[in-house]
Amino acid sequence: MKQIIIALGCLIYVGNAAATSVGEYMARASDCVACHTAQGGQPMAGGKKFSTPVGDIYATNITPDKTAGIGNYSYEDFEKAVRQGIAKDGHALYPAMPYPSYAKMTDADIHSLYDYFMKEVPPSDVKNKDNDIPWLLSARWPLHVWNWLYVDKTQPETKAIQPDDKNAILLSRGAYLVEGPGHCGACHTPRGVTMQEKGYDASSDVYLSGAMIDGWYAPSLRDITMPSEELKDLLRMGRSQHSAISGPMSEVVTQSTQYLTDSDLDAISYYLLNFNHRNPTPVATDGSIVYSPTDGKILYSMYCSTCHGDDGKGKDFTVPSLANNSVVTAKDPSSLISVINQGAETPQTQGNISFKMPAYKEIMSADEMTNVVNYVRGTWGNGAPQVKKDDVANMEDAAK
Repeated sequence: MKQIIIALGCLIYVGNAAATSVGEYMARASDCVACHTAQGGQPMAGGKKFSTPVGDIYATNITPDKTAGIGNYSYEDFEKAVRQGIAKDGHALYPAMPYPSYAKMTDADIHSLYDYFMKEVPPSDVKNKDNDIPWLLSARWPLHVWNWLYVDKTQPETKAIQPDDKNAILLSRGAYLVEGPGHCGACHTPRGVTMQEKGYDASSDVYLSGAMIDGWYAPSLRDITMPSEELKDLLRMGRSQHSAISGPMSEVVTQSTQYLTDSDLDAISYYLLNFNHRNPTPVATDGSIVYSPTDGKILYSMYCSTCHGDDGKGKDFTVPSLANNSVVTAKDPSSLISVINQGAETPQTQGNISFKMPAYKEIMSADEMTNVVNYVRGTWGNGAPQVKKDDVANMEDAAK
């Protein structure tokens, strides 16, 4: 289905939004700075590296500098790049830029983004880096075919919503933010053989069903069971009463979601919880799951229980609960293994300090880490399948 899109300007300006232009707010919601800013570099000046199956590509300078950036882009040039993936000179952009999602954005929001980049972002003369892609794979013309296949250039239909229909308003706004500027599917939706997302909106059964990214498993967002306020806390602070953000999502919270208005967080939460499809606990072919938690329990008591507690419930708003935790129960254990192996840190957000979990890669052997992972996945009603030592060893090798 096509999600309902409706102009709800009143929802954009709530709380601290009065001090923020519409364009800056949409740039935050679209997480532009995270991708177009290299570590230690000037905001929006590009240079951040992205590893792809065909080689490394670098984000471009999108400041209004007329030589190195997009200062010579007309609105039409800008709109075509953002929503269609076509640069001013006509070459196709790599879909590491989530323009299939930005294609859903309204004309008003694209105009506000253009005004923001041209009038409010400081220009930078940092030149774009050449992409590190082998010559035989660097041709751009196949990307035009890719765009033809996967980019929907038609604007979603707008349907009138009664002002007193709060749920319809929340669902519409949440769908717009998640599927459009928020481009949540870029990480949380599995990809096909041509690296396209297998679904770009809620009409697909695999949209937001979980996917691997940068060695982390972005969990399914279709079966969230936490209360709405706790989900909002995660997006706003990077931690909630029972959960905490780690991995690539930390940057999203730091650069984007912490700046969203309370009404927009309400909408996103309502949209995601509206899926309301809790997948049944996976079991072995004989109907049972076999664990060997004894060693894992001892190791958990030694290294983990001080913070997470013997009952795995953690500490409210500080240490996440391990019971019914999506990272712990995910079908792919990569994120859990990465957290134990490399450690984790909650995002630094306004008014909230960051909390760190230490890395255990120099302390636990692969056997010990496997036992801890299986103990956590098989205790407190989590009921997730056990992992093998090879799963842990492969993650450790990838992290080196």
